[in-house]
Amino acid sequence: MNYQRIEPNVKLNPWVDCYWFADSDSSIREKKKIIPDGFPEIIFHYRDPYRINISGKWQQQSKGLFAGQIRKFFYLENTGASGMIGIKFKPATPALFFDVNMIEYTDQVIPLRQFTNVFDPIFTSISDPLNFEVVAKSLDYQLESLIRPETEDLIKVNRCLNLIFSRKGNIDVRELQEHAIVTERQLQRLFNKYVGLPPKFYCRIVRFSHIFNLMEQRDASWVEIALESGYYDQSHFIRNFKTFTGEDPSAYLFEEETLANFFMKRT
Repeated sequence: MNYQRIEPNVKLNPWVDCYWFADSDSSIREKKKIIPDGFPEIIFHYRDPYRINISGKWQQQSKGLFAGQIRKFFYLENTGASGMIGIKFKPATPALFFDVNMIEYTDQVIPLRQFTNVFDPIFTSISDPLNFEVVAKSLDYQLESLIRPETEDLIKVNRCLNLIFSRKGNIDVRELQEHAIVTERQLQRLFNKYVGLPPKFYCRIVRFSHIFNLMEQRDASWVEIALESGYYDQSHFIRNFKTFTGEDPSAYLFEEETLANFFMKRT
């Protein structure tokens, strides 16, 4: 599988994390694990569709998809040649751009046309082989048209999200409350609406994600990785890792070129 990541234009930097592309001519079926990274996505398959197993049952996906926040790992399997276009949004962006309540899409991967049809002109005109730069520019243009003024509530949520990322998930809910000047109940309501996950759980995902950056940056023991990631002991670190991946960290193949590793590594 070939992977490529392209940054959005400057206007979209606060709203879009990146565009990503993945393709392979191989039609050999491979089961791939996807693990939570905290970013909702729109995905379009311009070659053969994939099958998904998110709740214990395999189902064939639509060509276009919207994926909300995911709380645990799930599986994908190609049905033939792979060709994917992804829009990885900042956590609260879909709530603003598409006027949705994100808690309704938690642990959901749904057909894109059930969510929005604004990308139909782009995706129906896709030709293979794909020109990644041209597609990225088309997505820039379409997404710019969806930018709207932030509400006061969204400003509070984004302030909290910025703090969570700057602390790499190592922050408690009380500090987030003080930062946003809201009660714990109000903070929970805002995160459910704009992010799709409670603030404490979202911090767990961000903290977990930081493990992949540490593994990429330097060689260290699991004890060092656990401490630097903010886990108070190694057993807590292992339990958390297993929750999100279904695997022990010592058995996980961080260097393997997989969809999960491509999504998790931020560089």
